[in-house]
Amino acid sequence: MLRQASAGDWAALRPALAAAEGEELTFLVGAISDVPRVEQWTSRALADAPDDTLLLLLSGARQIAWGWEARTGARAKDVTEERWKAFHERLDTAEEQLLEVAEREPSWHAPWRFLQTSALGASLGPEVATCRFEAAVRRAPGSSASHWVRLQQLSAKWGGSHEEMHAFARSTMLAAPEGSHLGELVAVAHLEHWLALPDGEDRAYLTSPAVVAGLQEAAFRSVLHPAFEPARGWQGSFNTFAMAFSLADQPKTARLLFEALDGLVTKAPWHYLSGDPVKAFRAHRDRCTSYWR
Repeated sequence: MLRQASAGDWAALRPALAAAEGEELTFLVGAISDVPRVEQWTSRALADAPDDTLLLLLSGARQIAWGWEARTGARAKDVTEERWKAFHERLDTAEEQLLEVAEREPSWHAPWRFLQTSALGASLGPEVATCRFEAAVRRAPGSSASHWVRLQQLSAKWGGSHEEMHAFARSTMLAAPEGSHLGELVAVAHLEHWLALPDGEDRAYLTSPAVVAGLQEAAFRSVLHPAFEPARGWQGSFNTFAMAFSLADQPKTARLLFEALDGLVTKAPWHYLSGDPVKAFRAHRDRCTSYWR
């Protein structure tokens, strides 16, 4: 599908999207939206088929990814005025297109999931963020993606607080059935908190008894619980916990996760440690496994 998207072959790509439902459609559109230059051919295709709602959904999702490409990952103070302008113009286009999709297909989760991200980038405020999260989870209650964006909205770096973020992560985990992927939110929250701390304090935070206990509880309630069933994207959850436990100096638990992954690396969260996520993954895996040879 990614090759078809790169080639701009909508005729070949569309049937697979049309066959997908719920979170599967959201996942596929999200993956395709990261393919460079998709905005070029979706714009042309929409001119010929303005009533194609799937095409409009993909275009809206791509506008968000394209907007973030313009903004870059730089700190806000380092983003140029020209890049800010491009970022907001693309988010405005995404908003218009995705709201139209949501109106045409009220049962779809996908437009609301992407509208969560556009609201975050455009700083539309807590009321809009809450409304869109609630709309998303009404359509897909267990959506890891929608809960992840919500956690970001509540984080300190997006105007929330560590307390709000941790409370959301833990309450969501406890409300979900055992074996749910949503336990990963606890690990994500601790990594977000760790990232916000200065050198020295960050390590002390992750290795503190309270944080280690929270990570253990979350892992054994989710990815390491007997009821856990790998679904699409499970590798991301395992990578998140593996990095968290490795940084928390818990090599025994980290090793369980690394062994389950069997070399499957995801960009997040390892990109926080290095421009080469694979290198970071391998370094931590080798360190953790060396303890127990």
